[in-house]
Amino acid sequence: MSNSNIHSTTVIAKGANLGKNVKIGPYCIIGPEAVIHDNVELKSHVVIEGITEIGENTVIYPFASIGQPPQILKYANERSSTIIGSNNTIREYVTVQAGSQGGGMITRIGNNNLFMVGVHIGHDCKIGNNIVFANYVSLAGHIEVDDYAIIGGLSAVHQYTRIGKYSMIGGLSPVGTDVIPFGLVSSKRAVLEGLNLIGMNRKGFDKAESLSALNAIKEIFSSEGNFAERIKQVAEKYKNNSIVMQIIDFLNQDSSRAFCYFEK
Repeated sequence: MSNSNIHSTTVIAKGANLGKNVKIGPYCIIGPEAVIHDNVELKSHVVIEGITEIGENTVIYPFASIGQPPQILKYANERSSTIIGSNNTIREYVTVQAGSQGGGMITRIGNNNLFMVGVHIGHDCKIGNNIVFANYVSLAGHIEVDDYAIIGGLSAVHQYTRIGKYSMIGGLSPVGTDVIPFGLVSSKRAVLEGLNLIGMNRKGFDKAESLSALNAIKEIFSSEGNFAERIKQVAEKYKNNSIVMQIIDFLNQDSSRAFCYFEK
């Protein structure tokens, strides 16, 4: 490997094994037991510690941390490892932690996976191939994710859970039970609970006008019948309420999304 591929600020410990055409940007730290295969690229500020193997053609972005000890109280400095396959994309601030005595001693990741910003892969996880982890997905320990699954952003998966192949988990989903292959899982979406009356009071809005606006949105979102007609009726009924009219103006604007409703 040409030294021109390694930035002068990078620290590579004695014993680290680097393949051909490995590119390492500024301020990376490579531990003494790391094995980095051919054509891997570390953008900058990447830390690879422990007994860790990175497969060929994998690209790791700034501030990712790979192979650090597991976050468990009973960890006793056992020589566990992290094995990552080929052609993975690991984006900024991703953390992948090593295995533990209670989980086979290995955290294992397959090939062709995309880990978006902030993903956490806990100790002893077994990750397959061609999986998409959206931003800030968090996996606890001992989780198995099979091939071609997609996990939506900000979802959290409880330890020992299995995610079946070709399944999809919607964003913001707390997952504590196994997901069948091909399954579609989604947490309950945000629902309208009223108006931000406390915040409105703090900002100086008239209390009576705010309470009247609360009645107005209940008429819009809780009543039966045609939604557009309800908007017109409420606009006429509350035309002297500036809060209601701001809401009406918002409702009448073009949007590609639906509105949050009261829970039915």
